Amino acid sequence: MPLLRFDLIEGRDEQSLKKLLDTAHNAMVEAFNVPERDRYQIVHQHSANELIIQDTGLGFNRTNNVVIISIVSKARTKEQKKRLYSLLADRLETECGISPEDLMISITENGEADWSFGLGEAQFLTGKL
Repeated sequence: MPLLRFDLIEGRDEQSLKKLLDTAHNAMVEAFNVPERDRYQIVHQHSANELIIQDTGLGFNRTNNVVIISIVSKARTKEQKKRLYSLLADRLETECGISPEDLMISITENGEADWSFGLGEAQFLTGKL
């Protein structure tokens, strides 16, 4: 936990996807101080006509390289979130060639009772995590 969902326009090769996911995970480990094996990522690829991602009037020039990252996580501080946004924008541009204008991130918070990692248990509530 956190759980990250990536929505992308289809066409990236396996190596590019791996680099994107690895880079995002490394930023998550640093910004949210999660353990290295706390990695839950899902990729959804869409045809170009299935993603309409505009800019809320901010003047961004989005391309077909757009990446939307939806994160479900327990509560984080504003500072942690801002750090994550910055790390993702910087590293995805440097390591993956994704413009910060092509990056959109949304975080939805939930609590300890909202997670079961398997076995029908709520590990945060049982004390296993």
